[in-house]
Amino acid sequence: MGLRPARCYRSLKDRPFTRIAITKHDKNYVGATPVMRIKQFNMGNPAKDYTHVVNLCAEEAIQIRDNAIESSRIAVNRYIQKNLGKENYFMRVRVYPFHIMRENKQAQGAGADRVSQGMSHSFGKAIGRSVRTKKGQVLISLLVEEENVDVARKALMRASPKLPCKVSVKVHTDIESIGTRPRATKIKLAEEKEEAEEKERAEKEEGKEKGKEGKEAGKAEEKEAEKTESKEKEGTKEEKSTKSEKK
Repeated sequence: MGLRPARCYRSLKDRPFTRIAITKHDKNYVGATPVMRIKQFNMGNPAKDYTHVVNLCAEEAIQIRDNAIESSRIAVNRYIQKNLGKENYFMRVRVYPFHIMRENKQAQGAGADRVSQGMSHSFGKAIGRSVRTKKGQVLISLLVEEENVDVARKALMRASPKLPCKVSVKVHTDIESIGTRPRATKIKLAEEKEEAEEKERAEKEEGKEKGKEGKEAGKAEEKEAEKTESKEKEGTKEEKSTKSEKK
C-alpha cells in the first residue's frame, strides 16, 4: 500500500498523542514508536555572523507529517546550497514531530468487508509522526547576509508544494530568535580563538626575543667598533712616537 494523501491526516480534531517512555508502562499502548523521517535539523555554517533571518511560516493551524517536512527541507537546502554555497547560510528546522499518528488498518479490495470487521473508534496502531502547527508558526528558518535575502526567499518558497497548507515568508533581523546554534561549532570557535591567541602570544614573544637579540648584537657591534677605534688611535700614537725618536 502506497502513501496516503496528506488530507487524510491534516485535521486537528483529535487530541495529540505523545506518550513515549523509556520504561514501558501498562498503558503505553503504542509500544515501539515509528522512526522519525527528519534526518537533520541544522544545516549550513552556524559559525558565521549573519544579519538577516528569513522564516517560512504556516498560515493555518494544521497537522503536517514528518515526511512532508523532510521533503521540504531537502528542497530548500538543495536550492540554497547550489546558489550560495555551504559556508554562506545556516538553516534550521524549527518544528519537531511529537505527535504519533494511529490508524485502525482495514483490509482493502473485493470482499474486504467480510474479512475486517473490527470495533468502531478503536485505538489503532502507530503509523508515523507528525507536527501540529498553529497559525503563524515558524517551520523553517534561514540565516543569511542582507544581499542574499532574495535567494533565501526563493529557496523557502520551494517548500510550498511539499506542504499541505498555505505558507508565507517573513524577513527580520532578530538573530537571537532562532535559538542557540549547535554546541560543537561553539567549541570549535572557542578552540580557534584560543589557537589564534596562542599564535599571537608566540609571535609577540618571538618578536621580543628578536628585539633583545638585535639590541645585544648592536651593543656588541658598538663595543667592537670602539675597540677598533681605540686600537687605531693607539697605533697612530705609536707611529708618531717612533717618528719623533728617529728625528
